[in-house]
Amino acid sequence: MKQIGRFSPYQKVITLTLALIQFCVVLDFMVLAPLGTFVMKDLHLEPSQFAIVVSAYAISAFVSALLTAGFADKFDRKKLLVFFFSGFIIGTLFCAMSTNYYGLLGARIFTGLFGGVMSSISFAIITDIFEVDKRGRIMGFIQMAFGVSQIVGIPLGLMLTNWVNWHLPFYAIVGFAILVLAFVLIFMKPITAHLAIKSESNAFQHLMKTVRNKRYVTGFLATTLLATGGFMLMPFGSDFAVQNLKLTTDELPWMYILTGVFTFISGPLAGIISDKFGRMKLFVSGTFISICIVLIYTQLGASPLWLVILLNVILFMGIQARIVPAQAMMTAVPSPQDRGAFMSINSAVQQLSGGISSFVAGLIVYKSANGEIQNYPILGFVVTGTMIVAMIMMNRLHKLLNKDAH
Repeated sequence: MKQIGRFSPYQKVITLTLALIQFCVVLDFMVLAPLGTFVMKDLHLEPSQFAIVVSAYAISAFVSALLTAGFADKFDRKKLLVFFFSGFIIGTLFCAMSTNYYGLLGARIFTGLFGGVMSSISFAIITDIFEVDKRGRIMGFIQMAFGVSQIVGIPLGLMLTNWVNWHLPFYAIVGFAILVLAFVLIFMKPITAHLAIKSESNAFQHLMKTVRNKRYVTGFLATTLLATGGFMLMPFGSDFAVQNLKLTTDELPWMYILTGVFTFISGPLAGIISDKFGRMKLFVSGTFISICIVLIYTQLGASPLWLVILLNVILFMGIQARIVPAQAMMTAVPSPQDRGAFMSINSAVQQLSGGISSFVAGLIVYKSANGEIQNYPILGFVVTGTMIVAMIMMNRLHKLLNKDAH
């Protein structure tokens, strides 16, 4: 067991700032899935159309992240953060104002162009500001955004939807995000140390050099597989719970609240375990837990609320045990002068993988005459396969990083 370093006051402020940003971006993406049953009913959407709406965000995020990659290391990271976060807020406002399928589709494309880059900018900032032995804990803390979005954001979104309509949660996200943007402008210092490092003057050359790096490619391939599972299962999660598991719309918020409480706790805990005992060990454990629960959950029929909550809690703890060490490992992959480009491309391939996965999931599942989601178990088998291959790829990346360290 190794000793781990302490955080400075400014590092704590930055951690809180990035966590708040992540909360906004995650909630904007995640809230659409539990609201899916309401959105599809209100806008008269088929599952395949809703899957396209979800995947549109991811695919536009891929394009944006790829185009940004060549320029990501040539600007003050704070300025990039402010620019893209502002665009994200405007896109979310468009989502709130959507009244038909094409309006919502266009709004999600616009939001993806800006929101899809936020994670890569945040991870580049983390790598610039935090030492490598602190990054597991930082990633764990940032992942608390998923827990908070489930404890507060998603249940509140469902309650606001039941109270008024599905548009109101997006207006609420816009209001909160504006406050976070003000926090960034006031408290975050310029981040320019990477600008002193000499790199290619041509953005395209910088992009090509990053793409051709064999170690980077291994990281990109691992990320591609990591994104698949969530994007396949999440878009239809609320509809599956209501139509197949027979939860009521009043019970649905409790599923997200209690799952979120444990996700809130497991994120930081996974970060501590990752820094102290090893990232790959935690990743493998999380993979086996996730596989077991996915295979059980996707086969369920009508089930009591307590069982649905229990399985969701264990599943999300397994997912956290995969995401936290994987993201910490990714921060160690690029050289300082390539961090922005690597993180942007990494985000791009993650979004593309997610977009394609969501689209494919929409082709696999369909609604029967009684409203139930069919072929959900098939998605479970597909997700299991991607998890196994992802584990093999992450182990290969882990060995490469260990070899470079020695």
